[in-house]
Amino acid sequence: MARRPRSKLMRREAIDGYLFIAPWLLGFILWVAGPMIASIVLSLMRWDLFSPPVWVGLENFKQLFRNPLVGVSLWNTAFYTFLSVPLNLIVALTTALLLNQQLRFQAWFRTFFYLPSIMPAVANAVLWFWILNPEVGLANALLRMLGLPELQWLWHPATAKPSFILMGLWGTGNTMVIFLAGLQGIPQSLYEAAEIDGANGWQRFRSVTIPMLSPVILFNLVLGIIGSFQIFTSAYLLTNGGPQNSTLFTVLYLYRLGFEQFNMGFASALAWLLFAIILAFTLAQLRLSRAWVYYEGGEA
Repeated sequence: MARRPRSKLMRREAIDGYLFIAPWLLGFILWVAGPMIASIVLSLMRWDLFSPPVWVGLENFKQLFRNPLVGVSLWNTAFYTFLSVPLNLIVALTTALLLNQQLRFQAWFRTFFYLPSIMPAVANAVLWFWILNPEVGLANALLRMLGLPELQWLWHPATAKPSFILMGLWGTGNTMVIFLAGLQGIPQSLYEAAEIDGANGWQRFRSVTIPMLSPVILFNLVLGIIGSFQIFTSAYLLTNGGPQNSTLFTVLYLYRLGFEQFNMGFASALAWLLFAIILAFTLAQLRLSRAWVYYEGGEA
């Protein structure tokens, strides 16, 4: 069957479409796909930015298993991720549930809880550097008021990572807003039907809110894990990996390898290891989500 020739209007629309997507496509090739391909090549080389690169094959990937700091950085990142992400989800969902109630000054409360999430990273780091200061910080002043022992916070290996988890709760505004939008999309008729059936508040939350909100929970969970595996700015500004490498997160160590030690090949190999870990966790979450995420009009 012969193909019908395109009309002049269809050709014009096709050209307009290509022109509209050209800036994004060009940016993706130059700033995403290109660097990713270059990093694959670099991971197979030894290169210090100043001398010609030398082909070493898979040697950089073998070093990943021999370098003890790689294991330390992965453990620190995993510890931070597996504690901070659930806590962030719980705090953000609780805040969203409270802000979803009909209260006076509701818009003010929503703005108040969202503002910390748009605070610049450097200002955020300076604020928490003062709050967690063992000598003059607000955190120890509060502990003294309650009669509890003071902590060294960022300055002690045992409390450094929990301090970063505490700081992470400060920036739950974005997650809270997504939860709030999801809550407002749940039909009120479902709550009314549950109430007629005699369901109390907890039963309505468990049987209506959670199932209807499960796609939003999955979305925030995936984004939370991806973001927490890439923690860098606060660790770089506040502790730079210390004390005793207790906050040496993977991206911070990757930065050191690439831009302080100029070991670009090994840094690229570590970047691809981190990419593989994040990809594996994301795929696992999507696979497991079939058992607990409910899509209205689709399969549970």
